Amino acid sequence: MDIMNVVGSLVCTQRHAGLDHHSLRVLRDPKGNIQVAVDTCGCAEGNWVFVISGSAARYACGDPTVLTDLTVGGIIDQWDESEFAES
Repeated sequence: MDIMNVVGSLVCTQRHAGLDHHSLRVLRDPKGNIQVAVDTCGCAEGNWVFVISGSAARYACGDPTVLTDLTVGGIIDQWDESEFAES
């Protein structure tokens, strides 16, 4: 699992049926890398979240047939990014 920051939503009106109707979020990790994740928690821009990756991400959606390798597992209530910044 990794900690990431929600930087926006990704709207796709045409998508593969295997993505179901889940919301998609654009996430940035503390190093600045951008990824897209399925959002099952209803997170908003600016939220810090933890994500589940790999094949476990499908199970985190509650439906292992969803085609994802990154799912938001939860919204972090309190986290000080500066405590974990790289030197």
